[in-house]
Amino acid sequence: MSSRYVQPLRVVIQYGFLLFMLWLGLCFYQFVQAVSRGTGAPIPVRPGGVDGFLPISGLMGTVSWVKGGEINSIHPAAVIIFLTVLLVSFLLRRSFCSWICPIATVSELFWKSGFRLLRRNWRLPPWADVTARSVKYLLMAFFVFSIVIAMSADQLSGFIGSDYHLIADVRLLNFFLHMSPVALVVILVLLLLSVVLRNPFCRYLCPYGALLGLVAVVSPLRVTRNLTRCVSCGVCNQACPTYIDVMHKESVASPECLACWRCISHCRVNEALSMRALHRFKVPGLLFAILVVLSFWSGSVIGRLNGLWASSIPLEEYVRLLKK
Repeated sequence: MSSRYVQPLRVVIQYGFLLFMLWLGLCFYQFVQAVSRGTGAPIPVRPGGVDGFLPISGLMGTVSWVKGGEINSIHPAAVIIFLTVLLVSFLLRRSFCSWICPIATVSELFWKSGFRLLRRNWRLPPWADVTARSVKYLLMAFFVFSIVIAMSADQLSGFIGSDYHLIADVRLLNFFLHMSPVALVVILVLLLLSVVLRNPFCRYLCPYGALLGLVAVVSPLRVTRNLTRCVSCGVCNQACPTYIDVMHKESVASPECLACWRCISHCRVNEALSMRALHRFKVPGLLFAILVVLSFWSGSVIGRLNGLWASSIPLEEYVRLLKK
């Protein structure tokens, strides 16, 4: 497959996952409504995949497990998905952000629409861009310190079993169903900024992306430039959604690289840019796409096979908590 076909394939995968996640949200909404009504009618099965929207729960469950506890049985899929995303980021860089994440998909839709409408995307001055990007790392450091360092195994276990965490999924659902004016304004501002800036939330505010970027730095896979073929036309720099200076690098190790393949797909000189493992082995675009999907999907399969997917919360407990 020619690298120019990678972008249409990536978009298909992006929107496929977006539709799948919307379907998960609808299934969970129907589950919560059925439990809340309590009419005796059949209650649909709670979709375990909805735990993927709880990365902090996944981090807490992982740390609790490492510190000698058991894998979080309250939201076990959160742990499985969190670990899967970390592994994917190591093997395939931040492909989760550019191929799977629904927030990044919506943000990319807005900045591409803004480019078509305004014929450009603005960029913050270098000093402001670096300062703003530090925010996501500060948020990441806060969560890592609060959970990994400050909380003991007993404290983690106590919080995981608390009423607050038991229905963290319902709380997240209610956040969107009964959104406060402040939250609505913040989301609208981010969407409007996404029209003129490329991925402002992902670039400046997402602590999850910051963590995945640091993991991806040690990935054996990198965009690599063939110095003899490259004519330094600058198209790769223009195509990069995170403004990496690809044109002047032999290989891209930046934590900002999303492995989106835009620089490779837009390269005007055949094979001047390629995705390579260990700087030597070329990875075709189709193979990369297959690996992204299979790696993410395999995490859920392994979780199900090991009984680490469905929540252990009984329906009676959900009823009690929802009434409370």
